[in-house]
Amino acid sequence: MQKTNDIKKMGKTIGLTIAAAATAFTMASAPAANAVEQRLGGVVGCNASGKKQETGAVIGGLLGAVAGSQLAKNERGAGTAIGAVVGAGAGSYVGCSMQKKEASRDVGGSYKTSNGIKVSHNVDSAPMTKISGKYVARSNLNLRASASTSGMRVGSVVAGETFQALGRTSDGRWILVGQNGVGVGYVSSAYVYRA
Repeated sequence: MQKTNDIKKMGKTIGLTIAAAATAFTMASAPAANAVEQRLGGVVGCNASGKKQETGAVIGGLLGAVAGSQLAKNERGAGTAIGAVVGAGAGSYVGCSMQKKEASRDVGGSYKTSNGIKVSHNVDSAPMTKISGKYVARSNLNLRASASTSGMRVGSVVAGETFQALGRTSDGRWILVGQNGVGVGYVSSAYVYRA
């Protein structure tokens, strides 16, 4: 009878571990527009492009669920759930830190100059007018590698976020977003205003 109860508990623990892992995966793969910003502890929404944050959250959630299950001998279900959430948060933080470090390495060392404006090596140089100042995003915006809606997405600017502007395309439709004086991507000028 004891062996049957142990098997049932083990099955329940495995089921809860899988459920916690699925929750961590769902949190990690949720769209950034619906997520809390990284600086507020969100699992997605890192200010640097890449997939390291989501991967870190999934791995952290799985490892946290297993560790929580093992540590909480009497309440394995609660331990699994708490471990998954804590692990996903920690993995997300580490992954976002890695993305930011990689982005700063890209911006810091490798850029080209266009019309006197420094532009990251992975961003297209469009004919533009040099501008300066701070702008604010009216909504969540995709940061594009070229001044076009078909340009590769290289990041995002969150609604209400203030950013450095370095240039405006000759047709006035796109703003070059700067980071430490280097253009890192374009956002549509229709969805921003001068701060």
